[in-house]
Amino acid sequence: MKTSQSRDLVLFGVASAVLLLDQLTKHWVRTTLTLGVPVNPVPLLRPVFSFTYITNTGASFGLFPQLASLYALIAVAVSAAIVYFRTQLPYASNLVWLSLGMQLGGSLGNLVDRLLWQGRVTDFIDLNFWPLQDWPVFNVADSSVVVGVVLLAAHLLLAEPDTPSSDSARD
Repeated sequence: MKTSQSRDLVLFGVASAVLLLDQLTKHWVRTTLTLGVPVNPVPLLRPVFSFTYITNTGASFGLFPQLASLYALIAVAVSAAIVYFRTQLPYASNLVWLSLGMQLGGSLGNLVDRLLWQGRVTDFIDLNFWPLQDWPVFNVADSSVVVGVVLLAAHLLLAEPDTPSSDSARD
């Protein structure tokens, strides 16, 4: 398989999996839980973990709700940039493609919510332990974007510069 095909398989496969998981969990939340009422799926974890169905117009973790009208445009721009610039990274590792796939899937997951639910995103993962007391409720898409950014940053900070191989140069 050509390098560009394997790169695209990782990128779009991860993005699709994140988008599907995000939308399935949000559908479950909207059809099963009551808005604003915490549910404790694991009684032993009651003080630190629950599902609390909320909606918000902010960015990841409900940040900056006053900029709600821009978030759909930002999600489209980020998604388009990832898809376009993937061809500019011919020597990147699978970790880069994994992280970009997570960011693309998360961005699209919250974009779907904004388009289908009048600008509102469904959140439900509610953590409350040190150092996350009063942490905003979030969703699969939010966490995927954050983990993807952290993985990409770690790779950029820690990785040795790649040397192009003869196979990669034919991409």
